[in-house]
Amino acid sequence: MQIILASNSLRRLDLLRQIGIEPVVIPSHVPEVIKVGEPPEDAALRLAIEKASEVAGQFQEGLVIGADTIVVIDGEQLGKPEDRDDAKNMLRLLSGRSHTVITGMAVIDAKTSEQKTTLAKTKVKFKPVSDEEINAYIATGDPMDKAGAYGIQGRAAAFIDGIEGCYSNVVGLPLSELAEMLKSFGCKI
Repeated sequence: MQIILASNSLRRLDLLRQIGIEPVVIPSHVPEVIKVGEPPEDAALRLAIEKASEVAGQFQEGLVIGADTIVVIDGEQLGKPEDRDDAKNMLRLLSGRSHTVITGMAVIDAKTSEQKTTLAKTKVKFKPVSDEEINAYIATGDPMDKAGAYGIQGRAAAFIDGIEGCYSNVVGLPLSELAEMLKSFGCKI
């Protein structure tokens, strides 16, 4: 069965390859906009469904995976930084504190329109990070396309004191939950 990833995230592609899936990659063009007052769980699921639905409409068959990841601290939702200053502010906010990474995920059968969704949450604790470390990290360009302005799988791994929950969720795709969803559609993992 053909698997289609509705994302241009290299991290999500690497995660799928890690479990033996070589998907067709068709990025979604859904704007990642959180509605005013929308809870992060609702936003992540809605965006995941919208992304998967948009791409599923382009295929006669196949399973389409859509996902959206949001970082939440003190009730504030952090998406991808708008610029370097935004990235610096996010990393300062996370420094020395715990936050939650929420990923909404949707799998849609393009042939039948059957849809399954799930939500994963992981608690991440940052060690205190100096402005010098933050500036050096931002200079790499790595934080600019990541929710919360960091990638746990890259250089920012040095900032992490620990996690509670699914590591791959923090990277952007909760693999255990995804594998179960794909199996429920008859896909072998």
